[in-house]
Formats: sequence, C-alpha cells, structure tokens
Amino acid sequence: MTAPVNLSPRNRPAGRPTTGAGGRPAATPTAVAVDLGSCTVGVWASHRGTLTGPCGDAFSSAGRLVRRGRVVDVDGCALLLDQLVRRYDEPLPAGAVVVACRPLLAAESDEAAMRRVLDTVFAPSRILFVDAVRAAAIGSGAAAGTLLMADIGAQVSEVAVLSHGRVVAARRANVGTMDLAHGTAAGLLGDVVANQVRDLRRDLPAADLAAAKARGMLLVGDGALQPDLTTALSKLLRLRVHRAPTPRTAALNGAALAAMAALRHPAPPRTRTWPVS
Repeated sequence: MTAPVNLSPRNRPAGRPTTGAGGRPAATPTAVAVDLGSCTVGVWASHRGTLTGPCGDAFSSAGRLVRRGRVVDVDGCALLLDQLVRRYDEPLPAGAVVVACRPLLAAESDEAAMRRVLDTVFAPSRILFVDAVRAAAIGSGAAAGTLLMADIGAQVSEVAVLSHGRVVAARRANVGTMDLAHGTAAGLLGDVVANQVRDLRRDLPAADLAAAKARGMLLVGDGALQPDLTTALSKLLRLRVHRAPTPRTAALNGAALAAMAALRHPAPPRTRTWPVS
C-alpha cells in the first residue's frame, strides 16, 4: 500500500459529523487508532489495516516530534501522520472516530497537543484517549483478571497493575531503551522498573500485588525485544517475565479494538473524551 492518495478535505470544522447528499447522515464513520510514540508512530483504520513508521530521530536532541511521551512539535507530528495515512489505497473520510494512546499521568496540555494533531489529520467526529498500558493489555488479550505489566518504550517506562482491564495503580519514569544507547546498562533500566513495581505497594493491598505478581509480568514496548532486560527483570523481581506476542504494536491493537467498540456505542453530542483509566 504505497500509492499516495488525497485525504478528505481539511476545512470541515473538527468534531462535527459529516453528512451525505441532501444533508442526510453519512455512512458509519471509520474507526481509527493512533499511537504516537517517541520512536515510532502507528495508525490503524478499519478495513485498511495497520501502518507504522519512525517518529523523527529518537536518538538526537534536536528534531524529535515526541519527547518523553509528549508531543513537542504539533505541526511536524501532523505532517508525519498525514504522510503515513496517505499510504492507504483507500482515502480516510472525515468524521472518523479516533482512539489515541496516551502515556500514564498525561497532563491536559499533553492531551490538547495530541488533539490538535488528530483534528488536523482526521477531522474526526470523536476523539477518545486510552492509557497505553490499558490498550496494550487489551491488545495482548490479557486484560481479564489481575495483571502486572510493564510498557518500556524508547523514552518512557510505565508499570501498572490492572484489574479486568482497569488501571488501579501505576508508575511512570522518563527513561527507556533509547537511554541504553547513551550508556545506560540494561541492568540499570531493570532497576528502574523493579523500583516502580516495589513502589506500587503504596497504592495496593499486599494481597492484590501478590496476586498480580503470581501471574508474572507482561512486557510490551521496545523493552520486550531486549533479552538482557527481560532476564534482568526476572531476576530482580523473582517472577516470570513474558513478552506480548506483538510487543511493539500491542497498544495500537488495543486502541483499534476500543475504536471499533466506540462505533457500537455512540456518545452523546459534544463528547470528546472517554474515561478509560
């Protein structure tokens, strides 16, 4: 799927539903999922599939579009995402329902920046946000029951305990696999994640954390592709660490499932966010 195509017009006010001929409602909106990472950007659209590409230069101090999970170049991100979706053989109509992954503890300003990117590229009828760890659990088919998981990305590491897909305790650190290239040993990154797990005891009863650890830790993100890190975490935490079947796209896959679910459950007018955490 490489042929460039024109997307739907951008001049429709964002957040307004599209209409067909004679003012009649348009066909069912397209479901879209987006994961804007510090290293990789991914998009999924119903009946079109998944596309991924690099998100700037994650290993340089200049030119990055997303830093430590925050969009720092709105125009650059919009251009990159626009170029990516133009690779679809079939154009994306305006009015899509977009579900976007967000880092844990994202500020309102961070969501506002992401919303500006998504409005520019998709002119969506709805934008919904889902915590990346929750999306990754759903996308890995592991959301049922109590789950301990770590999402170790290029620049951010997140650890969470989920209960039936709901985040009940979590920690975030601005360190990731990108820092390994800058001299940080896998053991040190393992120490960061292990300390996050131990710190969860402040928010969870000991029995609940023990139940989550008994199931082992689910590992997603770039860190899941680092064998030394997986081994280090297993030794430090004294539990089984297993990676998701598709660790780099687990969150995007979960956001895609959420987008399809959102189409089946229309929101009231003007609803723009989804309390998914």
